[in-house]
Amino acid sequence: MNNQPTFSNKAQTTILIRLLTYLKPHKKAVFVALALLILTVIGDIIGPFLIKIFLDEHVAIGNFDTKPILTLAVTYIFIQFINVILSYIQLIKFQEIALKVIQQLRIDAFTKIHRLGMRYFDNTPAGSIVSRATNDTEAIKDLFVSVLSSFVQAGFLIIGMYIAMFLLNPLLAMFVLIVLPLIFIVIYYYRKLSSVVYLTMREKLSELNAKLAEGLSGMVIVQAFRQEQRFHDEFNEINQQHYRAMMDNTKLNSTLLRPVIDLIYFVAIILLLTYFGITSFSTSIEVGVIYVFITYINRFFEPINQVMERLAIFQQALVAASRVFTLLDHEELEPRQQETNAHISNGFIEFKQVTFSYDGKVDVLKDISFTVKPGETVALVGHTGSGKSSIINLLMRFYEFEQGDILIDGTSIKSYSKNELRKKLGLVLQDPFLFYGTIESNIRLHDQSLTDEDVRAAAKFVQVNQYIEQLPNGYQQNVTERGSTLSSGQRQLIAFARTIATNPKILVLDEATASIDTETEVAIQGSLEKMRKGRTTIAIAHRLSTIQDAEQILVLHQGKIIERGNHQQLLVQKGLYHKMYLLQNGIVE
Repeated sequence: MNNQPTFSNKAQTTILIRLLTYLKPHKKAVFVALALLILTVIGDIIGPFLIKIFLDEHVAIGNFDTKPILTLAVTYIFIQFINVILSYIQLIKFQEIALKVIQQLRIDAFTKIHRLGMRYFDNTPAGSIVSRATNDTEAIKDLFVSVLSSFVQAGFLIIGMYIAMFLLNPLLAMFVLIVLPLIFIVIYYYRKLSSVVYLTMREKLSELNAKLAEGLSGMVIVQAFRQEQRFHDEFNEINQQHYRAMMDNTKLNSTLLRPVIDLIYFVAIILLLTYFGITSFSTSIEVGVIYVFITYINRFFEPINQVMERLAIFQQALVAASRVFTLLDHEELEPRQQETNAHISNGFIEFKQVTFSYDGKVDVLKDISFTVKPGETVALVGHTGSGKSSIINLLMRFYEFEQGDILIDGTSIKSYSKNELRKKLGLVLQDPFLFYGTIESNIRLHDQSLTDEDVRAAAKFVQVNQYIEQLPNGYQQNVTERGSTLSSGQRQLIAFARTIATNPKILVLDEATASIDTETEVAIQGSLEKMRKGRTTIAIAHRLSTIQDAEQILVLHQGKIIERGNHQQLLVQKGLYHKMYLLQNGIVE
């Protein structure tokens, strides 16, 4: 636990203030809820006072006049009835406000996740991100639903009870006031000790989610390589750490929450009864006053007990909020664009002395320079880790680069709006991703500018239309998560159709045929040639047979371009490309 980050009172206050700013759009609803809460508190204070009047002015002196007693009874019942209704309405109001706040927080978190740069996802497990957007925001909801309303109610009750006690007996009210510092001391130490415990709990819960998400997404590999026991042991270790943190929390709550407050309550009752007992020797004590003070102290400690019990929820909510705000404040955003009115018209690409590093330490691209003329195809080849995908990542603006520049039609890609780049650059990845929905929605991707004819034309263009039309529901056939019911070749063809439907000016193929069998590959080569016509194309390929007609082939090694030329020129050079070609064709020199 000592290795956990600290969570100071100042940091907690800052987070609480930031959370409260989410109430600004709901000021009217908050005002109504607080007004109802104040009315219920007033009802709680008046109720015992009416009973005091009944005891002192009727029971103690034997005055059982029907009319005033009936008036007191009706008033008391009416106040209690109204209190029940007001409590119900204010509870609904607080719930409504809380749900709207959490709704906005989740929208903010979800929106921020989609604006984060790829570096963030490289370094953060998906399960941890999911935990912040779901579990942590759910914990914050409890803060607004049960904690803040309880805190406010307790505050009004304490103030109201003290005012009533001072009106009845100032000396005794001052005497009861002594217990407040003791309660504040308990609250202070509980917050100080529990913050670290809750921080550990949330972190371990996040790690549990991350490990579970990793196991589910890689289940085929887990079972194929018999990794079940390893995953079980790793999950069990994290689960054990979470259990220990939960036990630390339980021990802390068992010590500093209700038991200590109950002890202070019993001491206060004993002192109060002792005072009345001593006073009774010298003067008469009204039964109603004794009843009111004992009732007020009881009701005084009841909200304090509720506050102490909800301090656990309060601490969890603040820790959860700190994790959500850490996500919202993360500065590794998508590369910023200058949002000018520049448009891509020809698709002329130029890399000028681009050097790039993912971690700021090791350069994965070193002084990369090349040009791709409009309508040309440039292929990138090289061994794994040579920098091929990094070139694609920079061209697509997934990562920011600091050295050199990338131009399209003579203008830096940093000067194009993100919308213009995404519209004019079409990307097909090696591992195509299909969303849950239908085949039609996966091709259209909810682009309302595309008609049904455009979708079908795109499918026909890449020769996947015949397969789709043979399905029971055709283009409305349901697609499961990640398209698991389709073959890799079918998923790739649908991804091709998705890209071609937008009619991009520049085509980026990241080993787009790697997941397609040889027969399917031959069938779509004609489609690929049609796709490339009139479009600037950059293609990464492991199968050299698919890029032999490229106008220029760049051979990369350790982040540098070591060879360039067309297929025949590179074979004549007898360099790395020549060796790769011989290896793939099974030729031994």
